[in-house]
Amino acid sequence: MRGRDRTEGRIEPRLGRDTGDGDLRVTLDDRATGAPVRGRDRDPLSPRHGRQDGRDGAPSSPRHGRHDARAEPRLGAGPSRWQDDEPDLPFDDEEIAPVAKAKRGKRADDKAGRGRRKPRRSLTGRMMRGLVSTGLTLGLWGAIGVGGLLAYTAATMPPTSEWTVPKRPPNVEIVDANGQLIANRGDTGGEALRLEQMPPYLPEAVMAIEDRRFLTHFGIDPIGLARAVVTNVAAGNVVQGGSTLTQQLAKNLFLEPDRTLERKLQEVLLALWLEWKFSKDEILEMYLNRVYLGAGSYGVDGAARRYFGKSARELTLGESAIIAGLLKAPSRYAPTRDPDLARERARLVLAAMAEEGYISRAEAKKAAEAPSRIVMAHNARAENYVADWVMELLPGYVASVAGDIVVETTIDVDMQKAAETALRETLAAEGKSHNVSQGALVALDNGGAVKALVGGRDYAESQFNRAVAARRQPGSAFKPFVFLAAVEQGYTPDHIVVDEPISIKGWQPKNYSRDYMGPVTLTTALAKSLNTVAARLAAEVGPATVAQTARRVGIVSRLHDSPSIALGTAEVTPLEITAAYVPFANGGYGVIPYVIESIRTKDGEELFRRQGDGTGQVIEPRVVGTMNQMLQTVLYAGTGQKAVLKDRPAAGKTGTSQDFRDAWFLGYVNGLTTGVWLGNDDNSPTKKATGGSVTATVWNRFMTKATAGMAVGPLPGLDLVPPLVVDPGTPIANADGLPVVPDTAPPPMPPVDVGVRADGPTDVERGLLERLFGG
Repeated sequence: MRGRDRTEGRIEPRLGRDTGDGDLRVTLDDRATGAPVRGRDRDPLSPRHGRQDGRDGAPSSPRHGRHDARAEPRLGAGPSRWQDDEPDLPFDDEEIAPVAKAKRGKRADDKAGRGRRKPRRSLTGRMMRGLVSTGLTLGLWGAIGVGGLLAYTAATMPPTSEWTVPKRPPNVEIVDANGQLIANRGDTGGEALRLEQMPPYLPEAVMAIEDRRFLTHFGIDPIGLARAVVTNVAAGNVVQGGSTLTQQLAKNLFLEPDRTLERKLQEVLLALWLEWKFSKDEILEMYLNRVYLGAGSYGVDGAARRYFGKSARELTLGESAIIAGLLKAPSRYAPTRDPDLARERARLVLAAMAEEGYISRAEAKKAAEAPSRIVMAHNARAENYVADWVMELLPGYVASVAGDIVVETTIDVDMQKAAETALRETLAAEGKSHNVSQGALVALDNGGAVKALVGGRDYAESQFNRAVAARRQPGSAFKPFVFLAAVEQGYTPDHIVVDEPISIKGWQPKNYSRDYMGPVTLTTALAKSLNTVAARLAAEVGPATVAQTARRVGIVSRLHDSPSIALGTAEVTPLEITAAYVPFANGGYGVIPYVIESIRTKDGEELFRRQGDGTGQVIEPRVVGTMNQMLQTVLYAGTGQKAVLKDRPAAGKTGTSQDFRDAWFLGYVNGLTTGVWLGNDDNSPTKKATGGSVTATVWNRFMTKATAGMAVGPLPGLDLVPPLVVDPGTPIANADGLPVVPDTAPPPMPPVDVGVRADGPTDVERGLLERLFGG
């Protein structure tokens, strides 16, 4: 035995039994674990048992110098009878030492009466170890379960070779004649921008507030997901999402908005596929061009135009933060709904950007304090009527739209704004007193190009385009076509016609004032809007001739051929009747009104360009001069005096339908023709709103601004006819400019029967539109 064993006073295990040395062996129970030897009730090495020699049973004496008498086998200290009979043991005392130390410690404890207990771990420690162990086990099984679900979901989906990113819905960018944006149409409301076309702080703002680890994760963010779970559990509600931008894109591109486990698993798989298929920049670009941002806008460009009235290319840092803040809840944080809440959310976005190092704290503070101009009236603007009309016409020009396109229109944005302002301001000032709730305005140039179009008082309240689709009775605004038919058959401006009660097949038209002027010239009859004279002329030239003449110059609605057509009882739209007046302004050339000039792709490929000049000559130049003489008199001595322009000659005609349901003014200068209608959508009567009162006011306000930059020119054809001597007649009434009933009225006269001409015009008199629409 080694010396250190003797000096430590250890009791080594007895290697053998009384039955003989043949049983000498060490079992695992005797190793470092200190476990008791199998088959024994108590420790056989205890000193009180003494030591028995294996052969003769005599007790051995304690070793000299030890206070705890021990008997040790001599395993190498010198020869013994054990060494004579047994081979070398397969271990040494170093292997036996742990067991011996344990036994010695037990004996010391027994001597002291009660030994010190082995230290035990604290309860908290044991609980933490249990929790960690349980958590790891559950996590492992959870991962196995999720993996199985993902594998099953993948098996139920089409193969990845068939997965394709759907094309972004095309955007239709509608611009005016000078390239200025009018509106965006399509499912997005904005164009698709490349990432480098956006200000850098726009995608940075989105990443900072929505997915801070976007550039480093693989489509799924375990850290963000774990944080969201903890936050939601603590809150007892879903207050934070764990989806990455890639997952959101996958949902927007491929999936329905169902809240099911299957859809969530499909979202995970699709997100992983997107990350494998596309770069981070491509994923971010797709996301920013497709995400919904409220108010019908998809993509950051659509949102920028909707909320700030400009392209996303021009967004400031503060505006970018507002748009990024919309992602959490577009309807709630929309700046048009609650500007203060939108700015509060933007401050959180700016703070997140500063935390991520995209901007400094000073830049964040400056951007938060900078004002942002919110376009509150975007959906109310009249230009939306133009955009809607363009979208209705587009399929007739382009069979299919595969990508973003630009539609160049004939609209002049400045004229468009002037038209909207004139209509709104006039209705705001006089609409209530006249019981007028709606209106429409159309302006065309000499070629039929629509320069301005307002389809209603407020687009946000009503999207119905009255300028294009509303069919209303034009009243006396239809009379120029009656007089045109008469002039073309030989009547002259100074031709005398008797204003008196008449009867035409039992129909007895009456003047507005119920008064009759007696013999008057055609010029006076048109200026005073005498119904009896117009009805007599229509009967003399034939109602069918009047209808065909109206079609020839531009009326396309269905027209009847009864005598009452003379008083505008056939319904027309503001657009078509305005187009029918254009030949008076351009020298007699028929036009087909149009608003689309060209269509091209974003890359510049031209898909359509308008060609053609209308329907050709529909009125002879001399007849145009004659009509302009009479229609000019309407403004200077007739029912349209409120429409007179101070800086240039103009002509036109008022119109009021039965029971004051519709009020019209159609007028023109050299180069621009404008029609205005006022009334009510339910066809209820107004409070004596006439074409010569509130409607003429709208026309005058618009034309004054619209012609401000136009060259002044004479009305066409006047140089071909002799000067006209105007008989001002009686004073003009404010209502419709009709003659005031004199104090001493003549006795009533019986109506005169007027025969109706049944034959129509000759083939030579028929124009292109007449042959197109029949007669």
